[in-house]
Amino acid sequence: MPIQQTCTVASMTQLDGVTWWMTLEAGKLVSDHGLSGGQFLHIKCGDGQLLRRPISVAITGWDEPEDLVTLIFEVRGEGTKWLSQRKPGDTLDVLGPLGNRFDVSQPGRYLLVGGGIGVPPLIEYGERLQWPRTAVLGFRTGSKAFPCITSRFQDHCEQTFLCTDDGSLGRHGFVDAQVRDLLEKEKSFTAILACGPKPMLKSVAKVASEFSVPCQVSMEERMGCGIGACLVCAVPMKDGTMKHACKDGPVFDAEEVDWDA
Repeated sequence: MPIQQTCTVASMTQLDGVTWWMTLEAGKLVSDHGLSGGQFLHIKCGDGQLLRRPISVAITGWDEPEDLVTLIFEVRGEGTKWLSQRKPGDTLDVLGPLGNRFDVSQPGRYLLVGGGIGVPPLIEYGERLQWPRTAVLGFRTGSKAFPCITSRFQDHCEQTFLCTDDGSLGRHGFVDAQVRDLLEKEKSFTAILACGPKPMLKSVAKVASEFSVPCQVSMEERMGCGIGACLVCAVPMKDGTMKHACKDGPVFDAEEVDWDA
């Protein structure tokens, strides 16, 4: 059950012109309410903004006197611009935990696939997943592959592959080509956990289906209320129903999503 509470900004670090690393003192959202990476917080971004902004959780940690929660976000509008201007000691009106998380209960080997701002929600899985894992991380260009993020996967995963759209770092191309190469060579992956823009998720889901590897996708959708009341974040399913990223997701079984709707 989500709760509304005041969180204090512990630190703010600017990674580039539009990307920020924010750490919050978040009461007991982690230790008492189970907040974990891949879920999201709905944050009120100033008095002039009617709608809260959903920000995915990258890293959580138990601490005293308050738990620490890391959010990595891009400035994409007035709300996130306001959020980027917060300073340590400022307080935020936060609603959470919201959303589900990836199911990693089955023993085996996992393939983590992230694209752009969809990489941070996978950090906690890269660092703490008890099963062996490989990471494929995609970025528009090498300057967006921040070492403070990619190094966390490189330090904890069996292998980490970097891809860039322009070829400035790692493999030139999109992540689905790297995923295909891995699945052709390695047949033992238990599941793929993917987070990123919808075109990327569609491509990764297609490759996963071809190799009969279960795939979970974390959908990026515009949200209003964050609790399933406004129905803005609708995700069409193959069975003709509609589910909602805030209430039923953001993580879905890729086979259930109607990618052509």
